[in-house]
Amino acid sequence: MSNTIAVDCWLLSSGVSSFTSTSKLYFPANFSRTAHFGSNTIRASATTNGSSEGVIYKALSCGRRALLSMITLPLVMPCERINSSVGAIAADESFRLREEIRKVLSKGKAAGVLRLVFHDAGTFEIDEKTGGMNGSIVYEFDRPENKGLKKSLKILDKAKSQIDLVQSVSWADIIALAGAEAVSLCGGPSIPIQLGRIDSMVPDPEGKLPEESLDATSLKQCFERKGFSTQELVALSGAHTLGSKGFGNPTVFDNEYFKILMEKPWLSSGGMTSMVGLPSDRALVEDDECVGWISKYAEDQSLFFDDFKNAYTKLVDTGATWKKAL
Repeated sequence: MSNTIAVDCWLLSSGVSSFTSTSKLYFPANFSRTAHFGSNTIRASATTNGSSEGVIYKALSCGRRALLSMITLPLVMPCERINSSVGAIAADESFRLREEIRKVLSKGKAAGVLRLVFHDAGTFEIDEKTGGMNGSIVYEFDRPENKGLKKSLKILDKAKSQIDLVQSVSWADIIALAGAEAVSLCGGPSIPIQLGRIDSMVPDPEGKLPEESLDATSLKQCFERKGFSTQELVALSGAHTLGSKGFGNPTVFDNEYFKILMEKPWLSSGGMTSMVGLPSDRALVEDDECVGWISKYAEDQSLFFDDFKNAYTKLVDTGATWKKAL
């Protein structure tokens, strides 16, 4: 480093004249300063010699007033140094979490994990300021709409137990990150996930998830109460491309969902095509505003990927309670 020098700084414990701990400070190169307080002296110096830099910082017979004088020294700790360090730590934590999740996740399990995300985050309501991505799903498996989701949580519990051995992580973070990994594993977009969500200790209010029997108008109203536009509703519905709802390959994340919606195969008499999708999926294609987005995504998979990534990020961030930054 050319503009700053690390210093081993010996700190005094309160009211004690002996040195008790050390930490690193940063001084500009060629820095030199002496502060005098009676018989107490603090000296700091820095020298630069080619590519090597050294600093001697030593306190002699330091008292409490001498310690306070250290604050007045022109310390230099560039903001970019702090920001880059914080960013590196966050990136490393995210990498470790994703690595453990990949060990337990498979394409066949991806649809269930993604459904877990939607059922945890989908309880959010703007006006009531309740719900959201808060891990409360762990208390809600007895609800009819969450049938079968406990199996997906058990899969993620294997990853969480390993991560917790090193550093505790919330269920909200694990679930949000696992959903993103499920999408990526099946060929969908890579979705960056911010970490730091705090888990709820109680279940969310009941009756907040959109029902499968809703028509398009009711669906749009439901999502509007959660802060989502019609475009975001349609993009998020594209997650149904995974799983056994009849929209193409059940383990491939692509835009087949929209292509099949436009074909309306359920209108055919008899056969498996009449079983394609949920009533709420079929309702979307009967709404002009929704059809506008469905047709765009059917024609342009890249557009769908971009919009899904943005909508998913909003879904797992909205309503979350975050740890305070240090």
